[in-house]
Amino acid sequence: MGRTISFLAMILLLVASSAQAQQYPEHPVRVIVGYAAGSGPDIQARTVAAQLSASLGQQFFVENRLGANGTIAARSVAQSKPDGYTLLFSSSSIAPTPYIYKNLGYDLFSDLEPIASVGILDGLLMLVDVKSPIKSLQEFIAYAKKERVVYGTPGVGNILHLATEKFSKAAGISMQHVPYKGASEVMTALLGGSVQVMIVSPPSTMGLLKDGRIRALAFTGTKPFPPYPDVPLMKDVLPGFAPMGSWGMFFAPGKTPKEIVDKLNCAIQQALQVPSVASVMARDGYVPDHRNAAATAAFFRKEVEQMAEAVKAAGIQPN
Repeated sequence: MGRTISFLAMILLLVASSAQAQQYPEHPVRVIVGYAAGSGPDIQARTVAAQLSASLGQQFFVENRLGANGTIAARSVAQSKPDGYTLLFSSSSIAPTPYIYKNLGYDLFSDLEPIASVGILDGLLMLVDVKSPIKSLQEFIAYAKKERVVYGTPGVGNILHLATEKFSKAAGISMQHVPYKGASEVMTALLGGSVQVMIVSPPSTMGLLKDGRIRALAFTGTKPFPPYPDVPLMKDVLPGFAPMGSWGMFFAPGKTPKEIVDKLNCAIQQALQVPSVASVMARDGYVPDHRNAAATAAFFRKEVEQMAEAVKAAGIQPN
């Protein structure tokens, strides 16, 4: 009798969960972004969220919550009700966080559920102010071996910090790191002369590159950056440099019903095929990623596990 009741309860739960997914979303959905407005992740999140609003019939609105490499935003989502109405959008800078912070306040694997990646970015851009006399990566390395160089990133241990340290080691140079709250602050510092160089994901820099206010010295990917194919590949100048890219991904709180996660994955995949959305992603160098939710979760776990060695190599001590 007890087993029959348990079985019936399980059936009722599955039916209720399926009905909930079919009706979802019934009211607006928050998408929390841990990076500044106008940054690469913010642009991606807003572009896809606008299309989700149109396709699913409810507003998906973006809320920026800055700080600590996106962990403040991630914590707020991890602690939210797992009903699909509070989502996280993060860049790959979330991947190293378990090795940087001793107490995140949440578990990256059990308290966050990967939904879908909006695309894979093959590489990052290394930039200087256009007023800088340095015109090439070789000139920059030679300069950094003689002079003090300051670089900025949106915080200790994020993917941009790790990429810059990776470059420094391959080039045999040492630079001073200044962490900021966001990539936009770093860009302001670069244009103002407070830092001499930065490595950044392309989306937030395209306008400045087009206006000729910044100069790209190198791209950290495996192949030329499509919008600016003449920018040298870092690996071609420094054979010891292993290419490094990035990605953007939607997450739900852990224990969000699988049916809702799968529905969101499908909706995001469809959104990425809309020409206006696809053009934004292509413009910024993102290659479409068509993994389902389960494959996205497996990809995310692998990315996080690979970051342990990168953080160690950068000499970052957990705090």
